[in-house]
Amino acid sequence: MADTKREIERKYEATPETRLPDLTKVGGVSAVVDKGVAELDAVYYDTVDLRLAAAAITLRRRTGGDDEGWHLKLPVAPDVRDEIRAPLSDQLPRGLESLVRARTREAGLEPVVRLRSSRDIRHLVDADGALLAELSRDAVRAERLTDGGRTAAWDEIEVELGDDVDPGFLDAVDKKLRKAGLRPAPSPSKLARALAETAPKGAAPKKPVSRDEAPVPANAGDHILAYVREQVDALISYDPGVRRDLPDSVHQMRVATRRLRSAFRTFGKILDRTVTDPIGEELKWVAAELGVARDQEVLAERLRSRIDAVPRTLLLGPVRGRLRIWSTAHGAGSRRKAVATLDSKRYLGLLESLDALLADPPLLKAAAAPADAAIPKAVLKDYDRLAGRVELALGLPPGEDRDLAMHDARKAAKRARYAGEAATPALGKPAKRFAKRMKAVQTVLGDHQDSVVAREALRNLAIQAHAAGESAFTWGLLYGQEQASAADRERELPEVWREAADPDLRAALMA
Repeated sequence: MADTKREIERKYEATPETRLPDLTKVGGVSAVVDKGVAELDAVYYDTVDLRLAAAAITLRRRTGGDDEGWHLKLPVAPDVRDEIRAPLSDQLPRGLESLVRARTREAGLEPVVRLRSSRDIRHLVDADGALLAELSRDAVRAERLTDGGRTAAWDEIEVELGDDVDPGFLDAVDKKLRKAGLRPAPSPSKLARALAETAPKGAAPKKPVSRDEAPVPANAGDHILAYVREQVDALISYDPGVRRDLPDSVHQMRVATRRLRSAFRTFGKILDRTVTDPIGEELKWVAAELGVARDQEVLAERLRSRIDAVPRTLLLGPVRGRLRIWSTAHGAGSRRKAVATLDSKRYLGLLESLDALLADPPLLKAAAAPADAAIPKAVLKDYDRLAGRVELALGLPPGEDRDLAMHDARKAAKRARYAGEAATPALGKPAKRFAKRMKAVQTVLGDHQDSVVAREALRNLAIQAHAAGESAFTWGLLYGQEQASAADRERELPEVWREAADPDLRAALMA
């Protein structure tokens, strides 16, 4: 069974002669405890073309130390990684392999580097003996297991924050170490340094291109491709979170699929839709497969919140139990389905298609135009689409037809918002303001649609309660509250739309 540890650490350059300052002078540190020397032997795995390393992911099998076993490290933020551990075994654990499948796909994983470290360990503890941070002084020997087997050696110092310790503590340690002459390590990980220093002679070391190093967009096509690349990166980055059942991961992965689909449709004069439409259909499929779990989770939470707000005297019958049974029945197997989707050949084929699109983008003539000429036209076309749907919804009387019209308007508002967000790097503040107003419209329409969905669920719950001989009073009460909530949103919409439809907002996009 794999477990997870949030790893927050900083690395520093060192030599055998490097002397550490007195770290008991750091606020909160009562003592520095010598924990001895550990001999560590780690073999790192990757694809032949180093896909994991390019994404700052490390996968290793390590012996020695008190945490020997398989370790997968996924980046979270600068100096922060999630380390997922599995017991020591001869075979790569399938659970860890699945977490990197969006990167590796059909490519195999094989040993690429061996690192042997002699680790001198010291604990920085407080007055109660609680661990504040672990300081390790490593003498590292690296051996390339491919491409000729070159070797390298270096020393480094690593400071890893203790569990539940304020990350600001590392700033205080960092200040003390820098004052003593230590400098941050040039590579984010031992593996990155090993790959760079053991690369075959004459070969340029492979490394990921950071956003800061990416070329400055020169035209409309460059801007839209940068946005598409950002969403593809997000889609792949949230894949392990969905597999680990992390909060909000399904939602964020679905958002990436929607933004990609919207970009393909909105900027169809820039990216050829004969190429992007089939990919868009596959993105729609993934979002739908993942949505079973997410939509049920959101709906159940909404109904629970409604129940929590009802006075006890009005909770007639086993209301909470009925909702729990209903929620469990509707959510059963949804996570298994989500993971099966991510393991499917169809999903991996989609990722390959997205890679192919970015490698050889299907750019049309408008892609070569200046961004401030081609992009606003596409954004305003989405606005016109939204305007027609909102006006239709506002002209209908309350009822099912208006509900359907508002739902269609909500989808158009989301697309217009995404268009504004995609345009922001090129158009700046006008596009940002536009997206903000479109989001306000989407929020009102989204809340209305949530009420429509909730009312249908409450009706079904009332029917089930009645059939079981329970009181349906509370379900009817909640139904009425949702009906009132929908009416409130319908009254809000005209004013929110008036602000979003301000001509100056659109004129600024073309300025």
